[in-house]
Amino acid sequence: MTAKPLRILLVEDSERDAALVMLYLRRGGYEPTLQRVDTRFEMKARLRSNDWDIVISDFNLPGFNAYAALEALQESGKKIPFIVLSGEINRAIIDGLTKAGVNEYLCKYEMRQIVPAIERALQSRAAKP
Repeated sequence: MTAKPLRILLVEDSERDAALVMLYLRRGGYEPTLQRVDTRFEMKARLRSNDWDIVISDFNLPGFNAYAALEALQESGKKIPFIVLSGEINRAIIDGLTKAGVNEYLCKYEMRQIVPAIERALQSRAAKP
């Protein structure tokens, strides 16, 4: 079986977590191209310079967070699925993220669910005109 290419903009400050995302995606049949950013400036530059299939963001980074990352994506005008992959946060925050436009939220201890979450987000994007 040929691995499916996937271009990911990863908003993450941990190299270890980025490596885990790559590992699970490869196990799930993808050949990911990943660019990791951890500031709004870097994210905006990467959004301008490349076409991405999906954005995956940690919830909270030093000086940056998923809400700011989603806002940067929305300001770019690009319609790219957005998944938050983070440690545990409360239900009210998850609801707020969903209302703001996040496709999925996963806890990092549920990393094995990243492939189905990405596939749902990509299908949702394909279904929208």
